Amino acid sequence: MTVDKAQWLTRDLAHLIHPLHNRRLHETTGHVWIKGEGALLTDADGREFIDGLSGLWNVVCGHGRRELAEAAASQMQTLAYCSGYAGSSSIPAIELAERLARISYPSIQRFFFTSGGGESSDTSFKTARYYWRMKGKPGKTKVISRQFGYHGTTLAAMSATGLSAYWPMFEPRVPGFVQIPSPYPYRYVAPPGVSPGIAAANELEQAILREGADTVGMFLGEPVQGAGGVIPPPDDYWPRIREICDKHDVLLVSDEVITGFGRTGKMFGLQHWGIEPDMILFAKAITSGYFPLGGVGVNDKIAAVLNQGEMPWMHAFTYSAHPVGCAVALRTLEIIERDDYPAQAAEKGAYLLKGLQSALGAHPHVGEVRGKGLMCGIELVADKSTKAEHPAEEKIGSKVHLAAQKRGLFSRLRGESVFCLAPPIVTPAPILDRIVEIMAGAVGDVLG
Repeated sequence: MTVDKAQWLTRDLAHLIHPLHNRRLHETTGHVWIKGEGALLTDADGREFIDGLSGLWNVVCGHGRRELAEAAASQMQTLAYCSGYAGSSSIPAIELAERLARISYPSIQRFFFTSGGGESSDTSFKTARYYWRMKGKPGKTKVISRQFGYHGTTLAAMSATGLSAYWPMFEPRVPGFVQIPSPYPYRYVAPPGVSPGIAAANELEQAILREGADTVGMFLGEPVQGAGGVIPPPDDYWPRIREICDKHDVLLVSDEVITGFGRTGKMFGLQHWGIEPDMILFAKAITSGYFPLGGVGVNDKIAAVLNQGEMPWMHAFTYSAHPVGCAVALRTLEIIERDDYPAQAAEKGAYLLKGLQSALGAHPHVGEVRGKGLMCGIELVADKSTKAEHPAEEKIGSKVHLAAQKRGLFSRLRGESVFCLAPPIVTPAPILDRIVEIMAGAVGDVLG
C-alpha cells in the first residue's frame, strides 16, 4: 500500500491540535508514523528511525509486542469497561494492585489508578491536602518541587513543573507551589565546604522554613529528573531529603512516572539510595505505552487515614482502574520481571553512556554526557570552560535534533541545550552503537 505522507500531513494540519502544538514545526519536519517494531519506527515515507526516547519514555517493551495486544484484546472481549468507583471493582484491577504491592517499596501497599502522569500528580496534591486536613493540620497545603522538574501539564501539575517554558501562556499559576534549585551536578554551585548533594537538599529545608512548616504539605521530586535534562543527583542528596521531610513533617512524594519499572537500573528510582517515599506517582512504563494508565501508591499511614474518613474521598476519574489498562499493565509487569528489565537497563545504559562519552566527551561544545540506567543526556554548550549556553535564538539543539533525524534517530530535547535519550529497554547492542554513531555525526554536522 502506498502512503502519501504529504497528504496525511495536510489532513493532520486541517483538523488536529497536537500536544505542544507548533504548526511550523509540523509543516517542516513532521512525521506520520505507520509502524513500530522493537526499537524502530517507520514513517509514512518509508524511512526507519530509531525510537530514541521510547515514544515519550514509556515504550520500554518496544513496539509491536503481540502479547500486550493480546492481553488488551482478551480483556476487551471479556469485560471492556466497568466503573472503578467505590462499590465496583474488577479482577484485573485487584490483581494489578496486588502485584504492585509485591514489587513496590515495602511501606507502600495501596494504589489508586489514573490515566497518566498528570492525573497522578493532581491526585497526590489532593491526597496530601486530605491527609493533613484529616490529621488536624488543614494549613499544610503547599507543594515544594524543583527547577527542571516535570510533573505534567494540568493547571496544578504545570504549577509544580519547574520548566518555565510551560508557564507564560497560562499564568497565573495555582497558588501554593514553590520551586527550589535542582540538584544538578553540572550547574549547581554549593557553598564552600558543603557537598553539592547536601547543599542542594538543604535548599528544601530553607524553603520549608521560609514558607513555614505548618503550611507545607509535600515535597515532590523525580529520583532522576527526566524531561528536565536527565539529571541524576549526587548520592547524598536523597537521604538528606528524607531526613528533612521527616524533621518538618512533610510528605515525600516520588514522581516515578519515568523512573519506575526498571528504567534507572532498579525497579524504582529511590531504591538506588535506600530510602522510601510516602507516596509514589507512576504511569508510562506500567503499560509500555500500549494503554493510558497511571496511578499513585500511598504508604500505610496515608492509607489508614483514607480508610478512617467518615465521608467519601471525593476524588474520582471515569477511567480509574480501567480493566483493559489493568490487564495490559499486568502483562507488562510480567515481562518486566521475567526478562529482568532493571538489570537490562543497568547493563545497556552503562554501555550506551560509555559509548556516548567516548564519542562526544572531548567535543569542545559538549559540556557533559551523563546518565542513570538506560537514560542519558548530552548537554550542548557554547563554551566548555565557562559552561555558557548557546543563545536560544541560534536553536543549536533543534539543529542537532534535525541532523540526528536525517541520520535516522528520533528523540527529544530539553530546551535548546540538552539532547535526551532513553531507548526501549529491549534495544539491542547494535542499535545502541548506531545511536552513538548518529549522535557523534549529528553534533559534528552542526558544531564541527
